[in-house]
Amino acid sequence: MKARYLIPLAVFLVIVLFLARGLKIDPKKVPSPLIGKPAPHFELPALYDPAEKITPEKLRGKVWLLNVFASWCVSCRAEHQVMKGFVRMGLAPVYGLNYKDEAKDAKAWLQALGNPYKAVIVDRQGNAGIDWGVYGVPETFIIDKKGIIRDKIIGPVTDEIVKDRLVPLITKLNGEPQ
Repeated sequence: MKARYLIPLAVFLVIVLFLARGLKIDPKKVPSPLIGKPAPHFELPALYDPAEKITPEKLRGKVWLLNVFASWCVSCRAEHQVMKGFVRMGLAPVYGLNYKDEAKDAKAWLQALGNPYKAVIVDRQGNAGIDWGVYGVPETFIIDKKGIIRDKIIGPVTDEIVKDRLVPLITKLNGEPQ
């Protein structure tokens, strides 16, 4: 008779434990399986010159950032001013990956807010984003001179992240031989 009540109670307690653990996980600290691996290949058009195709292989030999953004992303708007400030520091070029967005909307957004990107890459269908393991926008990847992903920032880049994470890592990567 007691087992009849103990089994549902045990199942309930196991579920509560899983839920409690899940609530403690910070979604911004999800480890990327791509860190330490070569940047996934893509060959996508540039926003302002669709005939120009941009690939990670063309960017080898320098440290660079890939900032995934969209005009419809509210967090991207907040991050954008920080990204413009980072670009002014001159540590590394930033390439924008315009994710699942309309070209006209992206152009209008960049016209209104300013364009900090060395180039804007169009990922209209989101296929490159899938290959890069993008969960949502904004996300930023730091790629070294050899084309290896060294870090991934999920969510908006803040001034604190620039100071505590980006500057030290990029300074170190820029000092490493090719």
